[in-house]
Amino acid sequence: MWINKQLNDLSAKEFFAMAQLRIDTFVVEQQRNYHDLDDIDLNAFHLAYLENGRCLAYARIFENGATLHFGRVATALSVRGEGYGGKLIQQILAFCNQKWPGRTIEIEAQEQVVGLYEKYGFESVGELFILAGTPHQKMIKK
Repeated sequence: MWINKQLNDLSAKEFFAMAQLRIDTFVVEQQRNYHDLDDIDLNAFHLAYLENGRCLAYARIFENGATLHFGRVATALSVRGEGYGGKLIQQILAFCNQKWPGRTIEIEAQEQVVGLYEKYGFESVGELFILAGTPHQKMIKK
């Protein structure tokens, strides 16, 4: 089931499942040594697909000044290639359009998923840059 809540509205088990997927993906699988949880989590909306206590898809959505952002986009390794990533992006865009209609969305996409975001109308801005040891591309959707 899809859920979209702020931190104070999440149960401990929901947040645990989300954090576990984030750590499994970005720290363990991608072998990046960084602190995944940060102050953005305190005010972000946490959008996730949960099934049997496991988080299969996740993103956090937040405002930063005049623009909207989302990040920590992850799908569980066990379901990759089954369309969860595309469904997650559709859920993100629907939520942003409902809550903040007409606002520009800006993301920092890992290089290997730039093509996915382009399918949903995102455009690359500037050159690739390194973030936490991984090549990223700034992208926007107006």
